Amino acid sequence: MNNKLKAIAQNLAAQITILTTLVALLWTIEAIDWLLPLPLDIFGIIPRTEMGLRGIFIAPFLHGNFAHLAANTAPLIVFGWLILLAGARDFFLVSGIAMVASGLGTWLIGAPNSVHIGASGVIFGYFGFLLLRGLFERSAMSIVLSLIVGFVYGGFIWGVLPNQPGISWEGHLFGFLGGVLAAQILGNRRRNSQP
Repeated sequence: MNNKLKAIAQNLAAQITILTTLVALLWTIEAIDWLLPLPLDIFGIIPRTEMGLRGIFIAPFLHGNFAHLAANTAPLIVFGWLILLAGARDFFLVSGIAMVASGLGTWLIGAPNSVHIGASGVIFGYFGFLLLRGLFERSAMSIVLSLIVGFVYGGFIWGVLPNQPGISWEGHLFGFLGGVLAAQILGNRRRNSQP
């Protein structure tokens, strides 16, 4: 029993460390951006430009201002922690797939001469993963978690539609689809590894 509690404490400490480091990094980058005379936002995704491709990997770490970052911080922590419950490997895989899917989709269909920044594409990837994980994994725990996420955060789904000017619905949509893809990959892997 003591070893089990120790393992739980170690996992919790690792989860806290990963999320705290990520959030601290985002807030530090925004503070640097605020202090610099030239905004870092120019390193975001600029659709269908060669220079804009770099934004696929940089844009999730950039935000328009502190209010934009604050709006993304809470769902990043909540959804990120729910994914971390299954392990850090799942978290990093889902994050990577969501980042690439969100960024590439935005780069392909985003409005010309626009710049897309923010972690919301990755957050929508987390949402898509958590919402559909139960469908692909088919374990009782993942189905219950998917139902809870759907019930509590179901209104998030409207963010994938072009209903607010200045909001990158493209990033939200493709991030969500990336999360669904990650759910399918990890769900199939888990089902295939069971005897």
